[in-house]
Amino acid sequence: MDVPEEKIKTDFNNLAKAAKPKPNTVKNCLSAFIVGGIICDVGQLVSDIFSRYGVAKSDLSMYTSTMLIFIGAFLTGIGIYDKIANIAGAGSIVPITGFANSIVAPAIEFKKEGFVFGVSAKMFTIAGPVLVYGLSSSVIVGVIYYLINLMK
Repeated sequence: MDVPEEKIKTDFNNLAKAAKPKPNTVKNCLSAFIVGGIICDVGQLVSDIFSRYGVAKSDLSMYTSTMLIFIGAFLTGIGIYDKIANIAGAGSIVPITGFANSIVAPAIEFKKEGFVFGVSAKMFTIAGPVLVYGLSSSVIVGVIYYLINLMK
């Protein structure tokens, strides 16, 4: 008896779909919300500390962003950020600390391949497209804004 290949594929796909664990959406959303909120609270705390030590209000966001990037990169370097990301999911990816993680993690992973072909070449594999499309879209929006103001 020869079983058609399509039936085997269909049966396998049905078994795989049945065995696939169902994500707990409510739990995942709640943990992303809580961890993302904690990251934002840390950012506010950092901002308040800088403000208390006399940093000008116009410079606070720059200092706070820089510190959060450093914290994200540091936690990635010592292996803690990945554990946070496993719990939080998008709650740890969306803040600027996730951007730092997306640059540092590939750099650490490929450091054994050398500085040029490892760290330098692979550092922007995840964050590179975000930077390209972010900068490109901001240039397009800037040109449109300029043209609109030129017509006034």
